[in-house]
Amino acid sequence: MQLEAAQAHYLSGVMRLRAGERIAVFNGQQGEWSAIIGEIGKRGGVLEPVAQTAPQRDPPDLWLIFAPIKKARTDFIVEKAAEMGAARIVPTQTDFTNSERIRQDRLQAHAVEAAEQCGGTYVPPVDGLVPLARLLDNWDESRRILWCDEALAGPAETLATLPRGPWAILIGPEGGFSEAERKRLIGLSFVTRISLGPRILRADTAAVASLALWQAALGDWA
Repeated sequence: MQLEAAQAHYLSGVMRLRAGERIAVFNGQQGEWSAIIGEIGKRGGVLEPVAQTAPQRDPPDLWLIFAPIKKARTDFIVEKAAEMGAARIVPTQTDFTNSERIRQDRLQAHAVEAAEQCGGTYVPPVDGLVPLARLLDNWDESRRILWCDEALAGPAETLATLPRGPWAILIGPEGGFSEAERKRLIGLSFVTRISLGPRILRADTAAVASLALWQAALGDWA
């Protein structure tokens, strides 16, 4: 197994590991493995897999769709989504989204780091930024959307009565959705609106809260 330069630098420069030492590795498909560092240097290295130490643990079929916000808080959303078991992360451009672009490669790296930190064996892919209208135009209606609508602020909803199967959670931008977006979402048969409680939450808080609610009722926490 070949190491890229950045991976080799992390192992040798940050972790201070040397050839002959063992580490745990995963590729997102074959579980966790014990591996020996065969060679390591500034430009790369080689790992020698020894034995599988844990099975592959895939998350439930849940996507997180969110409008990017400030850089550090967007990083937080991606990290927590990976930790909490999102299978795919979809940044979307809404009418009121403050950020017009994202660094997809940087956000994907945050997802990798989050999986490593929480002992996961799966890394959710982070999509490129896509306009909400285009996302909905091409949506597969067999995947339901759970829309966390701040206009419904009140008692938190229970999700236990919702059908199981593929879902996506939709979190809006800091300024909420535009009237045109709200009208379209309300009119879609595959969209379910819910409240996240009596207080309007920040976008990053709403992402964590909604993931926890869904996982507890319909996911692999249940």
